[in-house]
Amino acid sequence: MKLKASIVLIAAATLTACVSNPPPRLPPPQAQPQGVEGVWVDPNGIVSTFQGGTMTTRASDGSNAVLASGTYVTQPNGLIEITLFSNLKQTTSRSNCALATQSQLNCTQDSGAQFSLTRRS
Repeated sequence: MKLKASIVLIAAATLTACVSNPPPRLPPPQAQPQGVEGVWVDPNGIVSTFQGGTMTTRASDGSNAVLASGTYVTQPNGLIEITLFSNLKQTTSRSNCALATQSQLNCTQDSGAQFSLTRRS
């Protein structure tokens, strides 16, 4: 009888330890950015935001002034076509961009000039 009671007590203690010390919860995984959507920065610190087919580029000098705005379209082959109107120059330009990685966007302007943007985390 003592053996049976001891086994029951050990089993109950083990079960209580499992219930009172649940495994630590891991934070939910963060969603990986999809495509070009999000905030990007050029080497000069100028911030470009891509959202829902529109793009806005803002100054990094604290004024947050809109330098340029435009639209973008992602083609089936992954090429991102950007049409941008510069508020400073009062001109429209076009660029073709490709995601080199999820955090780097490489672009070529219609003038042939190249630039890269880095995704802001």
